[in-house]
Amino acid sequence: MKISDLIQYLHTVAPAHLQEDYDNAGLIVGNPFTEIKGVLICLDAVESIVDEAVSLGCNLIVAHHPIIFRGLKQLNGKNYIERTVIKAIKNDIAIFAIHTNLDNVYYSGVNGKIAEKLKLSETTILQPKPGLTYLNTPVGAGMIGNLNTEMLTEEFLRFLKLQMDLQIIKVTDLCKTSIQRVAVCGGSGGFLLNAAKKQGADIFITSDYKYHEYFDADKEIIIADIGHFDSEKYTIDLLYDLIINKFSTFAAHCTKIITNPIKYF
Repeated sequence: MKISDLIQYLHTVAPAHLQEDYDNAGLIVGNPFTEIKGVLICLDAVESIVDEAVSLGCNLIVAHHPIIFRGLKQLNGKNYIERTVIKAIKNDIAIFAIHTNLDNVYYSGVNGKIAEKLKLSETTILQPKPGLTYLNTPVGAGMIGNLNTEMLTEEFLRFLKLQMDLQIIKVTDLCKTSIQRVAVCGGSGGFLLNAAKKQGADIFITSDYKYHEYFDADKEIIIADIGHFDSEKYTIDLLYDLIINKFSTFAAHCTKIITNPIKYF
């Protein structure tokens, strides 16, 4: 089984052309025609992940975030990006990223996984891309759905913390006494706030909000910032399930390393 075979399959789930213009998803390091010995799945393909891949005998890393977003003019190890790429090349380890294309699909996508964790029903894409579909469904950013049973707001926040295994949630004013309609976006989703409001969401769960942006809730909706890493960490499980349910000729592993650069005290 070659790396290109796995990439081809993952692109049937989330085609490369669905990634955003700024993105760099795809095979970033390595030869697509190399035989797969083992796969390590992670969010961030950083140096410690390459070390883990070496220890597990994996020669392919499947990451959500691309290690390279912009062009590299030199490779001399002056920062973590260059050191990761050098280490991967030295150890003959390929790095493949499946990023905003996986964010934008309805089936088996990042936001679908969050909706599953929160047990949302009647889900739809929060902000569909006009005129663009895949597998006869809209594609686009975020997701919105309903809880089967309305919950008191503080009860829902405890539920959110439990289901997403969170240490902390940053929230705006609890202007809603109960929660029924929930909007989500893994990663940086602040640009979707107005869409969440227009579609009647009681709460918008995402990450990477800046101080002044929280005021935009304006007592019309609750913003819940759960952190970038925590909003997307179950993408690892999503990719693992996709891979092991399709292929049996190599071992697949979920990373045991928490690559979240933010620590809580």
